[in-house]
Amino acid sequence: MTDQTTFKDFKKKALKKTDVKAAYDELAPAYAMKRKMIAMRKAKGLTQTDMAILLGTKKSNISRLESVISGASPRLATVESYAQALGFRMKIEFEAERPKDK
Repeated sequence: MTDQTTFKDFKKKALKKTDVKAAYDELAPAYAMKRKMIAMRKAKGLTQTDMAILLGTKKSNISRLESVISGASPRLATVESYAQALGFRMKIEFEAERPKDK
């Protein structure tokens, strides 16, 4: 058996570092939203090209919209149009921040 670090092990070790954990927590909502968008599209059996046609845009724009590594933040209206094209409505919630560990 080889001594290879799995991604799960790497992530667990990395998240023990406070600066890495803070950055991870900050990005978590965006990652969750984009994972949900992709899941909604796939559940409808649509490709990114299909979504582009529905929204009157290019496939590259859908790819960028769904990308978790894209540094661009989509406009709220764009995300709303994406949801509506799939038969969903968008719901935004706010929650109080948890106190920071000292």
